[in-house]
Amino acid sequence: MVELAGIIILGILAQWIAWRVRVPAILPLILTGLLVGPLSTLWTPTGAKLLEPIYNAESGAGLFPGRYLFYFVSLAIGIILFEGGLTLKRREVAGVAPVIVKLVTLGSAVTFFGGGLGAHYIMGLNWPMSFQFAGLIIVTGPTVIAPILQNVPLTRNIATVLKWEGILIDPIGALVAVLVYEFIRSADGGMAFTSHALITFFQIILMGVALGGLGAAALAQLIKRELVPPYLLNVFTLAFVLGIFILSDVLAHESGLLTVVVMGMVLGNWDVPRLKDILSFKESISVLLISILFILLAANISLADMELLLRDWRSLGLFAFVSLVLRPLGVLLSTRGSDLMLREKIFISWVGPRGIVAAGIASLFGLNLTQEGVPGAEYLTPLVFMIVLGTVLLNATTARLFARLLGVRQRTSSGILFVGASLAARVLAKYLHDNNRHVVMVDSNEGSVKQASALGLEAFTANVYTDNLADQIELVDMGFLIAMTSNPDVNFYAVKRYRKDFGENGVFRLITAEELKVPLDQRPQQDLLSYTDDFLNLNEVARDYPFVHEAPMNSLEELWAVISRMTFMTRSIPIFVKDSSGEIHIIPPHIEHLHLPPGDFTLVYLGKPLEETAEPAISVPVTPG
Repeated sequence: MVELAGIIILGILAQWIAWRVRVPAILPLILTGLLVGPLSTLWTPTGAKLLEPIYNAESGAGLFPGRYLFYFVSLAIGIILFEGGLTLKRREVAGVAPVIVKLVTLGSAVTFFGGGLGAHYIMGLNWPMSFQFAGLIIVTGPTVIAPILQNVPLTRNIATVLKWEGILIDPIGALVAVLVYEFIRSADGGMAFTSHALITFFQIILMGVALGGLGAAALAQLIKRELVPPYLLNVFTLAFVLGIFILSDVLAHESGLLTVVVMGMVLGNWDVPRLKDILSFKESISVLLISILFILLAANISLADMELLLRDWRSLGLFAFVSLVLRPLGVLLSTRGSDLMLREKIFISWVGPRGIVAAGIASLFGLNLTQEGVPGAEYLTPLVFMIVLGTVLLNATTARLFARLLGVRQRTSSGILFVGASLAARVLAKYLHDNNRHVVMVDSNEGSVKQASALGLEAFTANVYTDNLADQIELVDMGFLIAMTSNPDVNFYAVKRYRKDFGENGVFRLITAEELKVPLDQRPQQDLLSYTDDFLNLNEVARDYPFVHEAPMNSLEELWAVISRMTFMTRSIPIFVKDSSGEIHIIPPHIEHLHLPPGDFTLVYLGKPLEETAEPAISVPVTPG
């Protein structure tokens, strides 16, 4: 009981420490596992581990009898990868999809063949173990990439490539590792080509794609038809994913990982009700499972395994070859001819940490092959853990510095995030989008989101109370936040909650009906989009005149005269001013507080034109809602 509670307590403590010091959680988790595992034998009175993951009948110590530890590891990894698949959205890969495809194909091939050659000629392993090792280090773990992306404000292309590669390459690496494993077992410890191993490989691919798609379709229908009560939805989904994982593994051994990734990707890109609730629940489960897994797997390593590497300098040479030669080579070949800049390619080359899939499968295969007496199998688990720990330590500590040196950090956040996709918000967002501003809209109303998407705008369904918008890749360059929902409480919350994340250049909300009742001098003096018109006024004007106009101005006096005139034209609403460089400025309650660079500027306003013959800068079709 103490051990089980201790794993959870230490795991969450390690996650908290990682959050405080801004490093991937895998680093303190593995170190914690080593401290309560192999390193603890150096000071315990009996020389036993404080935490022994596998039950030993002789000593009576241990948690999981036989192979149950690895069964637990496999199921937990399946849940983690399903949650990762849910986060992969088609809209994120615009412009970089070919790079991602090449990274998970050509890049994997470079790592596999190069890693096999390196393990054989540098480390001196036999060919079977060399390529088994190479298959395991193909993966770059999403559990490690995600914290790096959260802590380092990277350009959108880099963030998208690293996120997608980290999730998609996990099942591919697992497939290759399984294929090599089957080759080795079929050849009794050697490595010969066998039709059985090749057939197994294709069975895994076919089963993963087919059953993953069918599973996603079945779960989507159950949710859409409301055949699962709301209070059971999250746990039912968890049980359903585990059931599909097990069924896939029974029909085609080791196909479960690919199945759940495909299932998550398909489900995440469909219009499924309450998907956000499921994803939120899965994120919490994933954090707990990751915390437990890394501690268990690290604790399962023996002191003898660690000494194998410490006594042999060649392990450092192998690590350097994998990290500093193979990773850059694979990335540069995969990104050749792409729109990525050289400095972006170099940064992606630098960041290639391995994660939970590599550690989990290495522990399983290493134990099996060692028990079967395959020469060199004792090196498999410690070598892979060295790569995992080394790459995490290297990337976590240098990613921010390297990004700054290469100039791939998000320097200017000029994007505009609209919270709320009402008609007035869509009209303004369309104008800004057509004037070359990166605009994203979020709304909990799926109908409004669909109407925004129909206008060519980036939009997705989200609830600012329950969803962490800061985790969205498409929002990495947001520097303005404009809250335009019909609910003042939501607008207040959005401005307060996301001021630090998206308010580098300003956060703005709509004025409330109550604030409009007081004199202008007594209204809030900042953070308002308009000091004279609330949600109702804006949307009534947008309904009748869904146009945005531009009016050239020569002075603040002329601007004040035009705005004063608009107060008597209830169908024209001033929104903001655009200076000579194209930057936008929200109009303050007192014009003298508007500071603009020298030169002419433009008033941008919504509704009826000042001159009936004026042409609108943009007009948006009015649709219901």
